Amino acid sequence: MDQVIYSIVLIFLLFALLGSGLWVALSLFIIGFVGIVLFSSAPVGLVMATTVWGAGHSWALAALPMFIWMGEILFRSRLSEDLFKGVSPWIEWLPGRLAHVNIVGCAIFAAVSGSSAATAATVGRMSLPELFGRGYGERLAIGTLAGSSTLGFLIPPSIILIVYGVATEQSIARLFIGGILPGLMLVLLFMGYVVIRALFKPGEIPESKDSMPFLRRIYQSRRLIPILLLITGVIGSIYLGIASPTDAAAVGVLLSLLLSWVYGSLNRATFIDGLMGATKTSCMIAFILAGASFLTVAMGFAGIPRELAAWIGSYNFSPYMLLAVLTLFFVVLGCFLDGISMVVLTTSVILPMIETAGIDLIWFGIYLVIVVEMSQITPPVGFNLFVIQGLTGRDILYVAKAAFPFFLLLVVAVVILISFPEIVTFLPSKMLGSG
Repeated sequence: MDQVIYSIVLIFLLFALLGSGLWVALSLFIIGFVGIVLFSSAPVGLVMATTVWGAGHSWALAALPMFIWMGEILFRSRLSEDLFKGVSPWIEWLPGRLAHVNIVGCAIFAAVSGSSAATAATVGRMSLPELFGRGYGERLAIGTLAGSSTLGFLIPPSIILIVYGVATEQSIARLFIGGILPGLMLVLLFMGYVVIRALFKPGEIPESKDSMPFLRRIYQSRRLIPILLLITGVIGSIYLGIASPTDAAAVGVLLSLLLSWVYGSLNRATFIDGLMGATKTSCMIAFILAGASFLTVAMGFAGIPRELAAWIGSYNFSPYMLLAVLTLFFVVLGCFLDGISMVVLTTSVILPMIETAGIDLIWFGIYLVIVVEMSQITPPVGFNLFVIQGLTGRDILYVAKAAFPFFLLLVVAVVILISFPEIVTFLPSKMLGSG
């Protein structure tokens, strides 16, 4: 009973701190400090020092700033223009035609950025003006971009999967590979929705122009070759066991710099801007991870995770019921927190429940990322909504309404993964090595 009271006190205090506008990392440190001081006799200074050091020197974390920097470099290149011109000739025949550009473009950029917001900004700044100018429905264009940009969290290399892997001590390589098939599944779901919508609402799709000859399509696709080689090099080396995620990230940065130089967008200003952007983002994530690690240890001293797991076990929840409750919990939490904060904030509490229920942690990582993707397109704190609001000038509620069908498709994806977990676990089980 004492642990229940402790939990309520700490949760109330946490939400009070977050509601006051305090940084997430500082809020986590304060909650951890209070938990140790009030509910245990452990030396709080020593615990904080050793925990923060332990959280910060993990070799797996070295991949994080590298992948972030790779995305920052490509964000400042002309990649969005090449994506649009390279992809568009091959999807003209599909119902919905160029409305699919957002989906395919986001899937490709997600495979090199690892960031949902960066994916939305990079693809959207080229695709939205083109789609609006050609007469495509505004809500359809905005909705496909908002929904598809969430793939930046799932399709490897994913920043949030690195964060989850470090927090739960799971193989980042296996998490990356586990995200491939669910990512492709989401692409098919999104494209299927656009096809159905185009058939029932043809007014949102302008009349087709003359089709491009096959050889012309091949010529236009040359723009995609460098980026596809980059994706193959980074992900393929991890899958084959040739390189660890950290090694692959370093190679990815070098190739991105080379690609940006070939594009003609690499200069002193863009190099410094990309480096500083990656530094700021990496420091923010590392600070949050340190706070989350300290909070995890503090909760352990208070005995809260153990008691919580025992409480869950006493109700004999089935894995399906537990996942249904957690899905609802994360959707509500995602209305107020960004994705990375959600993962590091809840991992220490959720993990004992998941282990007690016998749920595979690699599978749960992919499930968690898809649920977190929902938070990117739910107001009031949906980062993708703010990015697209900046690109279109539309209010955030309009963007959220346009994205709502894709929110429902993410729910469908969760149901499919729960019903067929092999979609996640198949490729990791076939890996030649792990990193």
